[in-house]
Amino acid sequence: MNQMIKEMRKLLNMSKDQLASDLGVSCAVVDRWENDEIIPDKPAQLKLYTLCKKNDLDLTDFIVNREIQSSDETVLYHASRKGIKGKISPISRERCDFGKGFYMGTDPIQPLTLVCNEDKPVFYSFSMNLSELKVLEVSMDIDWAMLIAYYRGYLEKGRDSVLYEKYAHMADGYDVIVGLIANDRMYQVLTDFFEERITDRALLGSLSALKLGKQYVAITQKACDKISIISSRELSSLELMFLKETSIVRRHEGLSIADKAVKEHRRDGLYFDEILRGERND
Repeated sequence: MNQMIKEMRKLLNMSKDQLASDLGVSCAVVDRWENDEIIPDKPAQLKLYTLCKKNDLDLTDFIVNREIQSSDETVLYHASRKGIKGKISPISRERCDFGKGFYMGTDPIQPLTLVCNEDKPVFYSFSMNLSELKVLEVSMDIDWAMLIAYYRGYLEKGRDSVLYEKYAHMADGYDVIVGLIANDRMYQVLTDFFEERITDRALLGSLSALKLGKQYVAITQKACDKISIISSRELSSLELMFLKETSIVRRHEGLSIADKAVKEHRRDGLYFDEILRGERND
């Protein structure tokens, strides 16, 4: 928080006295904030946010960049509503992109915006030792969409088909699934595909245009035991205010990009029911 206030004051080109005057606090209080001696209460954080908005200052990039860890290994990010209690385990809901597991991503903004409406979420960075683990890499193609369709329950109507069996058993024997993130910008497009409003090529065109980060899903306890916490911290109310706005903006921007890609491919490819029937896409 102290670094964020310092950055804010620097970008606003304000002295401590000026900031204190605008917020209705003493200069000594601002000094204690910046020296990390005390944390602004929620009303003070709201005033800080309002001051930024008044001056068209968005600190989302600062929030995200401070979370990026430098490491020789792949750094993965995760946000928890209340913080992780006890041992890391593959205990998410079953109806997630790749089923029950422990989800982490390569892009910090994704988990940050997922928890922006929570009261006291905790943000984590991890390293993961993939040696001795069996990893399923899901390419950016129809397999990605169909595997998600299986785990989200959309393949149930084709339960007796060869296609269903393929995706039901695709991850058998694996410890980790790695594939693109089906975030909120992609969720509507996936829904449109599963509900047969757009074709597979329109879906994949959107996927390519959105340039989503990867998610690593530890689906076995063996994989979870290979995860090490690099850092963790509770997100402040001020940060969550910026992230809420960013989440809304990113969603609208993403839907616009996806809509353009869908229009470019509206007459190409197959619909979900055609794929389930085993029709070809030449």
